[in-house]
Amino acid sequence: MTTPAKQLQQRIKSREATVGVVGLGYVGLPLSISFARAGFPVLGFDTDSRRVAQVNDGEQVMRHIPRKAMRELAQGGEATADFARLGEADAVLICVPTPLDQHHQPDMSYVEAAADAIAATLRKGQLVALESTTWPGTTRELLLPRLEASGLRAGEDFFLAYSPEREDPGNANYGIGDIPKVVGGHTDACRDVAVALYESVVPRTIPVSSPETAEATKLMENIFRAVNITMVNELKLVLDRMDVNIWEVVDAAATKPFGFMPFYPGPGMGGHCIPVDPFYLAWRAKEFNTTARFIELAGELNMAMTEHVGHRLIRALNDDGKAIRGSRIMLLGVAYKRNIDDTRESPAGRLLELLEVKGARISYHDPFVAEYRGRKSTPLTARALRDCDAALVVTDHDDVDYALVGEHVPLVVDTRNVMASLSDVKARVVRA
Repeated sequence: MTTPAKQLQQRIKSREATVGVVGLGYVGLPLSISFARAGFPVLGFDTDSRRVAQVNDGEQVMRHIPRKAMRELAQGGEATADFARLGEADAVLICVPTPLDQHHQPDMSYVEAAADAIAATLRKGQLVALESTTWPGTTRELLLPRLEASGLRAGEDFFLAYSPEREDPGNANYGIGDIPKVVGGHTDACRDVAVALYESVVPRTIPVSSPETAEATKLMENIFRAVNITMVNELKLVLDRMDVNIWEVVDAAATKPFGFMPFYPGPGMGGHCIPVDPFYLAWRAKEFNTTARFIELAGELNMAMTEHVGHRLIRALNDDGKAIRGSRIMLLGVAYKRNIDDTRESPAGRLLELLEVKGARISYHDPFVAEYRGRKSTPLTARALRDCDAALVVTDHDDVDYALVGEHVPLVVDTRNVMASLSDVKARVVRA
């Protein structure tokens, strides 16, 4: 007799399995497109009715996802805000936010809501996989009891797995189809079903022994980046006192063919993962009566970098005989990284608050973010720049005319080293 696992694997192999994706954001949309391109019927779920309509109309909702890809998704799938339809999917992939709350503790409300919605329609033969970044133990401790409250058993009636997203928005070299997928299952059968699904859209799967191992893998990847960014930011502060250019130091060190990976300083970390993940593991460690002091310190120091940049701007204005109160400051870039429109956890938001509290008059220019915190992006013109007392480079988008900035603003505080390659810059440039 054919088991539910074998039946689902056969449906996956024949591309008959409907793939449901909960959360049509920066992770869920690329994942949905990949499965649609692979020939699977895709059913996307989102609470935002506007996003649902945009997906069904094939509209481009994110700059780094081409309109052609959105049209392919509209042709090969459907989006809905009706979570009662979750039972139609053979595989349900959870791609919802896992932010920190105001106390820097994990906010699992989105995952819990998704799990409860899935449990309400859960049926035999379904696969449920969590992709959201989270603490080790989430899949078994949070999802499993909610799903098994339906009366179905994981590993026998339905299948439960964790496979962390590895999306890097705006990365032209690595998309979902280029990145191996780590997969951990509640049971061996759960893992094998999830592997069969993901092997349809990724170059290679990396099966691991448990969901906890997969959850910890994702945290390790991002904490590695967080710790190294902390290190280079701290070096920037130290070397700046010695009048040594940190960017030149990093570029020189990167010529070593082994044992070194370049990381570059900035105004503080942004995005959903790197500023958040260190606190997830540190929070979880306390439940086991241990600490992650080094990791906690990295998170704290990286948050402090934004305040350092703000005060560096204030000192630079003071050196020019100007007070921060009443000064007109233009932020260049409010997205958390170059060439995308994602502003989640961007240091620009914290800089804006800090400078406004000090009395500055803030505008911003970002070619990819039309509106931000109640403001509209200011067109980058000579006149707009001449009206500013200083420009603060927050995000180093390619589509910004930095030569124009250097020509018409008296002071540029540069956190990304974009002004270094320009010649005949009239502005006073201060590295920060």
